[in-house]
Amino acid sequence: MDQDDSVQAGSIEANLALVLGFDASASVTFDEFGLMTRGVAAALRDPAIMAGLIAGPYRASYCAVLVWSAAGEQEVMVDWTRIASEAQAREFADSVENMPRMVRGATTAIGPALIAALRLLADPPTPAARSVIDLVGDGRANDGIEPSIVRDQAVAAGGTINGLCVLHEEADLLAYYTEHVIGGSGAFALACADFDSFADAMMQKLRREIA
Repeated sequence: MDQDDSVQAGSIEANLALVLGFDASASVTFDEFGLMTRGVAAALRDPAIMAGLIAGPYRASYCAVLVWSAAGEQEVMVDWTRIASEAQAREFADSVENMPRMVRGATTAIGPALIAALRLLADPPTPAARSVIDLVGDGRANDGIEPSIVRDQAVAAGGTINGLCVLHEEADLLAYYTEHVIGGSGAFALACADFDSFADAMMQKLRREIA
């Protein structure tokens, strides 16, 4: 997730490469999944967040969306999208809001989700100055590789993993994410009580992440 040694600083063309990873395991209902996608879309349309995506030295960012559940269930729902204008930010937000739930609701495989996100970050359209995984979940991992193993690999490569924990089923999930999931420069995790309060929490998180 660091830029390859062969990549010269002058070839960087984006401030940020951001993977948004949405939990679609069995504990997330279709209504809750809709609250999540609409909440992220609303946050992406926030003027401060749009400004953060298109400001900075490179005047652009790349964003992609991954939906995940079990160890064999990860799907890139919105591929890398260059955001260099408010119009492009709104178009990306529309894609997020309208995307279907294409993975089978099953177990919660955070480690494999992080692996899938790392694969995305290994091949952005052009190099970015920062690489961030923004993982949203409502439960501990119960399938696949231990998340901390993948987290440590990501951090060693120079990346950052942040988390947003929905506490409607596991009240101490924030502590779990802090210990096992997040890592890297400036890494943080936020929590919201339930999916009804998700939009406000995501707004706060993206403002901090992007600005």
